[in-house]
Amino acid sequence: MKLPIQSKDHPRAWQRMLSGRRLDLLNPNPTDIEINDIAYGLARLSRWNGQTVGEYPLSVAQHSVIVEEVFSILEPAASKQACLVALLHDAAEYVIGDLISPFKAALGSDYKSIEIRLLSAIHIRFKLPKHPSNEVGNLIKKADNITAFYEATCLAGFSTLEARRIFKLPDYVPLAITKLLTKLEACSTTMAQKKFLQKFQELT
Repeated sequence: MKLPIQSKDHPRAWQRMLSGRRLDLLNPNPTDIEINDIAYGLARLSRWNGQTVGEYPLSVAQHSVIVEEVFSILEPAASKQACLVALLHDAAEYVIGDLISPFKAALGSDYKSIEIRLLSAIHIRFKLPKHPSNEVGNLIKKADNITAFYEATCLAGFSTLEARRIFKLPDYVPLAITKLLTKLEACSTTMAQKKFLQKFQELT
């Protein structure tokens, strides 16, 4: 494997994974992406900067599994491919981390462009459309917002009124989703990683 050139003018822009892969953040190659690396990284990455109640922090891996479940309830006829896009909606964060929304806004377009390139490479790696359709993308965003609302109110200390304003909870949320999320608890790193990989296997 040819290694990236390093010098004062060309600082290292790749991340070494435990699988041995080296993923270039600026020009990601889909062949350098492995699902085990994604699951491992996301299970050890905390949502809400770790500011959640409970024995364990809420991981991005657990969040991803929940968003896929909410997406499937919102669209029972969704294809496995669309559900996999939902599961992987935050997969780029295994490389760049989970930044809270205010910080992402402060960083601006540079952060977003890197995130989009990484997610596109992940989609290509797993034989998904490089960019999801607007319909699928909007529904995933809706599932993500609903999940974030319940995470905020159940785990992150937000009031219902504040969370409704920030996360744009729909006027109607199916009862199945409410039952799924009202007793939300963060699970261990090991369990989050296991659940993420199990869901990935189901969808592929």
